[in-house]
Amino acid sequence: MQRTVRFRLNGRPVLLETDDQRSLLWVLRTDLELTGTKYGCGEGLCGSCTVGVDGRAVRSCATTLAEVDGREVVTIEGLERDGQLHALQQAFVDHDALQCGYCTPGMIMNAWALLQRQPRPTRDQIAGEMEGNLCRCGAHRKILAAIEDAAARGGVA
Repeated sequence: MQRTVRFRLNGRPVLLETDDQRSLLWVLRTDLELTGTKYGCGEGLCGSCTVGVDGRAVRSCATTLAEVDGREVVTIEGLERDGQLHALQQAFVDHDALQCGYCTPGMIMNAWALLQRQPRPTRDQIAGEMEGNLCRCGAHRKILAAIEDAAARGGVA
């Protein structure tokens, strides 16, 4: 249904006049030119398209604009502040927790949502939370280490 959709994106207000059943993923990538959020499976299963909505991880390929109306959306681009990487982003760099990098934004956003709820998770909690995010390159151990490091450094903000 064509209507006005309003939400906050990375701290800024967004107002769109469009079909509210469009996928958040494609609105982010095409209309708003935020290409950090990746298209993976298109089914909400791989995690490449993960963003934060009101502090929780959601698969943007399976989320409609109607579902984010009036809410706060955070993408990978919204984590850095004043040119400084977020603690999670920096930890992924420091631990070389990316290879091809395709899954990395979704991994970071899923971990970000975890740290919003659980600032000091155990390794088992991290592994359980990250299980739904797929990495074809096999960087899982480095990813877990990066998340642990970011949590130890207070990577919630």
